[in-house]
Amino acid sequence: MRLLTLPPACALLFAGTSVAVSNLTTPLSSHQILPSNFKPPQVFQNVNLMRNVNLEKGYVRETVNVVIENIDSKPQDEYFIPFEAEVIGNVGGLEARDKKDPEKPSFRSEVVEYDTYSSTQFYRITLSPPVAPKSQLTLSLSYHILSSLVPLPASIKQQDKQYLLHTFSTYSPSAYPTTKQKTKLKFSTVDIPDFTSSPERQGSTFTYGPYDNVPAGSTQEATVRYEFTKPLIYATLLERDVEISHWGGNLATEDRYWLTNKGAALSNHFSRVQWATQMYYSPPTSAIRSLTFPLKVGSLNPYFTDDIGNVSTSRFRSNTREAHLELTPRYPVFGRWNYSFRVGWDANLKNFLRKVKGGERYVLKVPFLEGPKMSEGVAYEKVELRVILPEGATNVDYDSPIPLVAAETSSHKTFMDTLGRTTLKLTAMNVVDESRDKDLIVSYTYPSLAAFRKPITITAAVGVVFVTAYVLGNLDVSIGKRRQKKA
Repeated sequence: MRLLTLPPACALLFAGTSVAVSNLTTPLSSHQILPSNFKPPQVFQNVNLMRNVNLEKGYVRETVNVVIENIDSKPQDEYFIPFEAEVIGNVGGLEARDKKDPEKPSFRSEVVEYDTYSSTQFYRITLSPPVAPKSQLTLSLSYHILSSLVPLPASIKQQDKQYLLHTFSTYSPSAYPTTKQKTKLKFSTVDIPDFTSSPERQGSTFTYGPYDNVPAGSTQEATVRYEFTKPLIYATLLERDVEISHWGGNLATEDRYWLTNKGAALSNHFSRVQWATQMYYSPPTSAIRSLTFPLKVGSLNPYFTDDIGNVSTSRFRSNTREAHLELTPRYPVFGRWNYSFRVGWDANLKNFLRKVKGGERYVLKVPFLEGPKMSEGVAYEKVELRVILPEGATNVDYDSPIPLVAAETSSHKTFMDTLGRTTLKLTAMNVVDESRDKDLIVSYTYPSLAAFRKPITITAAVGVVFVTAYVLGNLDVSIGKRRQKKA
């Protein structure tokens, strides 16, 4: 990814945001191949490590604060983080920062592969500048893991509590020796009937350790089983379209969801009577019964449809301070049930688009993700975002706040288009609802002449219709008059 130099006027529009452009002709790669005999060089030592595991949502969130020291005789700039092979495919949003300098950009992180059949794979963090010999750096690592929580029991009755099982290592996974470390687990409940490894318990927090002088690669398996009577909302696919209209001054957004509830399945048949009774006093439930979408202020004309058609069980509230769209699916989505739907709305384009002074360059700033905001969280296996630009837009650059696995441009034809609209398609994997506040920045060139392409096309089409009608109206196709002329 190479840096993009923006004009000063454009830089003032979004101060503090660095814009980058990817090579749109080549798909992005998430893996770097290393030799099959690779092992992380033992050039670092973890002096002190604190690992926090948050289990308050339907996916696992981990934050690791670690003081690393270069024990080699040369400066080092590569730090490796190990993950089990069956886990690394569910890891997303990994970010590494200098904890003592939070304003500094995050370090580059990428998956590396050295042996396809190995039980351990690695993320590589590129430290900039390199850590000098005998110097220390405080790293703050954060990431989330999808599909790692298992309902136990796997099936429950409609009104039963739901319990989840989490299996982990009390030692923080590390490719380097650790002098001292702790692991803390944070729950949303104090109902934790089963656990192992004898942690120190304080309310809804478990503490494992401290552990001294832990060798590199050490693990110590532990399990916890805790109450979580909420749905495990998981989107196998989100297709998101953001369409720009300069003439209409409109930003049209449409999200298409393929949702599933990864919670415990129903052990008996679903009872509509029992559900209606349950809804009367609204107890905790493992089913998805509603979804709340906080939209940007000024959003309007929302709609909610599914495979059958329009869904009338929705409510839209909008004022000068907020806009909320509340949706109720056609049926409660219990564990292992699926529900697909689409939701869309319009917004004033001037709130998202700026024009660079003295040129034909535009800068668009839109949320990468606008989805349900739920206390139990929402996980997305795959997100496909399409930014549909006006016809004639060229030189498309972008800066994504989320790591991508693919990026491409194509042409999207709509009504009265000639060449089709330039479309930027971005694909991300393992995304969570915490990315809602992150903005995608897209810049493009849109010449003034291109803005008149559609009016000229419409005028020409109408002209062709009138000329064709005039010519056809003056054709003599009468058979009777021809016979009279021959006589």
